[in-house]
Amino acid sequence: MTAKPKIVVGLGTCGIAAGGREVYKAIEKALTDNSIDAELTQTGCIGACENEVLVDIVKPGQPRISYGKVTEEKIGEVITNHLLNDKIDREFALGKIGEGELPAEYDDLPNFFVDLPFYEKQVRLCLRNCGFINPEVIDEYVERDGYEALKKVITEMKPEEVVDVVKKSGLRGRGGGGFSTGLKWEFTMKAVGDKKYVVCNADEGDPGAFMDRSILEGDPHSVMEGMAIAGYAVGADEGYVYCRAEYPLAVKRLKLAIEQAKEKNLLGENIMGTDFSFDLKVKEGAGAFVCGEETALLMSIEGKRGMPRPRPPFPANEGLFAKPTCLNNVETFANVPVVILDGPDKFASIGTEGSKGTKVFALTGSINRTGLAEVPMGITLKEVVFDVAGGIIDDGKFKAVQAGGPSGGCIPEDLLHLPIDYDSLTGAGAMMGSGGLVVMGEDTCMVDIARYFLTFTQSESCGKCTPCREGTKRMLEILQRIVAGEGEPEDIEKLKTLGEAIKDTALCGLGQTAPNPVLTTLRYFQDEYEKHIFDKRCVAGICVDLMVYLIDAELCNGCGRCRKACPVGAVSGEKKELHTIDTETCIKCGVCVEKCKQEAISLQS
Repeated sequence: MTAKPKIVVGLGTCGIAAGGREVYKAIEKALTDNSIDAELTQTGCIGACENEVLVDIVKPGQPRISYGKVTEEKIGEVITNHLLNDKIDREFALGKIGEGELPAEYDDLPNFFVDLPFYEKQVRLCLRNCGFINPEVIDEYVERDGYEALKKVITEMKPEEVVDVVKKSGLRGRGGGGFSTGLKWEFTMKAVGDKKYVVCNADEGDPGAFMDRSILEGDPHSVMEGMAIAGYAVGADEGYVYCRAEYPLAVKRLKLAIEQAKEKNLLGENIMGTDFSFDLKVKEGAGAFVCGEETALLMSIEGKRGMPRPRPPFPANEGLFAKPTCLNNVETFANVPVVILDGPDKFASIGTEGSKGTKVFALTGSINRTGLAEVPMGITLKEVVFDVAGGIIDDGKFKAVQAGGPSGGCIPEDLLHLPIDYDSLTGAGAMMGSGGLVVMGEDTCMVDIARYFLTFTQSESCGKCTPCREGTKRMLEILQRIVAGEGEPEDIEKLKTLGEAIKDTALCGLGQTAPNPVLTTLRYFQDEYEKHIFDKRCVAGICVDLMVYLIDAELCNGCGRCRKACPVGAVSGEKKELHTIDTETCIKCGVCVEKCKQEAISLQS
């Protein structure tokens, strides 16, 4: 039990961006001004990003109370009332966590993880510590059974036993392809080499993805412990975490965690007094999306330009510095201590036959509850979009969900019943990917979405192989013509042919999956392509070149406000007479609509 009150501020990147540091300073001031003796600390993201800034208060004998969307101006009052008067501010209170007694008037406060819709269907294994420990204090990780899995492995188990446990758990790589983690470890363990490596892929480059970043910011030791266990299992004494340089907070906390683990002999030479030694280094990424591909990532660590190479040989046999290398992503390694401590059967009891355990998703787009959610494999897309994420903003209509980032695909409403597992998503033309889910409402143009994602993957192509370098360029040119109103009837078949050819012939996984957004939007939303091409219409009103502003003759009173406001002189007409818009001159800025008090001007799409 806490000897004195404890105040915890969410200072992951999302919390900081929402004003967390200012809130922290305001709390410091309130404690000083009111002579309150309380512990003030920080934590990472607990997942409910739409509620940032999050502040939790723990009083001795009482449950932990979580406050959301707190402000710098109000937090001082919230803190002092709670600590001095036992008054919980209902404007900001989200719920209670843990056991203890509250004043009777607050018995109706919801239980945070049980009653809040965002958490009701979540199962937190990988995110077990995020939002509960200070990631910069190793003792807090240790208090929650941190490094107990490593201790068990290096003192009680043989390497092959560790591999067997991971295989039995059914844990598959959470970075995209979903390859068996235990099988990958076994290949590396059996590979011949005088030196072996363990590498963590934290090069999270997908637009809208922040799973790896949040784990490294909120619980870096779980990843490090998983890597050390992998090192013991495969026979490696050295590891690298390849983390994007664009994640400065994750890099900072990771480096600090490594220093602290070495000080406690949880990393380094003769760990815990055994014969096992394992060291970790952080390599800051080069900012290239292609470096998320494992062979390109290894080349980048070696100081070379990050470009994929043909496989075989696979990294398990010939990886970093041409030595056998075990390579997994952040989420995969963070699950390993859970598998070891709880046992493989418990992990395997969650999920589906072919997809065990949980999956962490970054929920973004036109939804009510954005954030980080960890759900059991097998949950349906509909449950995630509507139960966890709260459905479309302003009660809008769902249109599609992009699963798997720019390498994934767009899934329509009639497939929302699909379970989230590796095989079901692949069958729908998408993929699990690293875990980005971008939800789109009815005001989304699917042709423009395909163009957006292909613009990203085309610009990030390393250029090594012709199918990806040239093929995605040609596909992008076609899409740009279509959204500009210059599409041709044969463009649809051209896109399909090019997309399938790239999938079959590109060198690496990134090139092979680059056409997915285009192919799936063609598969499920071809009618939108046809409207763009044949009718020169964008039904969502997104594609600027297909927009037309028209003036209603019955509503226009000839006041001239639109004519005077138009920056390019596209509106003409005499005073008190009907005005018209020259569609060739119009730049679709919408100023005329804003200025018209008669509401006579409308956008025709």
